[in-house]
Amino acid sequence: MAAVAVGTETRPGSRAVAKYVRSSAFKAREVLDLVRGKSYSEAREILTFSERRISDTIAKCLDSAVANAEHNDDLDGDELFVAACYADEGPTLKRWRPRARGRATRIRKRTCHITVVVARYSEEELADIDARMALKGSGRRSSAAEARRRRVAASRERDAARADELEQDEDDIEAFEEDLDDEALAEDIEDAAEEVEDDIEDTADEDETDDEGDETAAVAEAEEDNETDEDTEEDEKES
Repeated sequence: MAAVAVGTETRPGSRAVAKYVRSSAFKAREVLDLVRGKSYSEAREILTFSERRISDTIAKCLDSAVANAEHNDDLDGDELFVAACYADEGPTLKRWRPRARGRATRIRKRTCHITVVVARYSEEELADIDARMALKGSGRRSSAAEARRRRVAASRERDAARADELEQDEDDIEAFEEDLDDEALAEDIEDAAEEVEDDIEDTADEDETDDEGDETAAVAEAEEDNETDEDTEEDEKES
């Protein structure tokens, strides 16, 4: 969609203009005729369910006009209607298409400027609308602007909820990482304690082995001494 701007014409009401729309004014006028004089909610519904591609552009222009009325003139979207809407011819883009025998035909790509003017119903008209709605058993139909406000509020609530969930997830991740660090530290301490115990056991085993070796050597020496003494006594007896 082309840029939307606020018009400066003398027609009463709030307006919005979509310039240089890549569509012919004829196609836009066919859709504009459907919403002229309709309330904002009715016109928005017609444009939503229209099968013409230009309907999306006109709907955006209508929303812009209603937004200008709400923010600039402090009007309620429920009390607005399409006071005027028209499409003016824009510049035509010239293109060429090749044809048979070296010929070419001209292609004209039309553009248009779409203007939508919304105004407020009079007090008598609003009273008549309320009376008709009362006969139908319902209040005044909420406008698309109100629905849009509700959607925006719901979207903001969802974004806030997602942000809270993300913060909670980040806190959980940090706590989990801290727990992992604590567990890793505890495992390191246990491993170090086991290594110390293993070293102590190895040292004790070596000491026991050395003591047994010393006792064995002492016993062997004592036996040798006894054998030497016996040999000496035998030699003395023989002599």
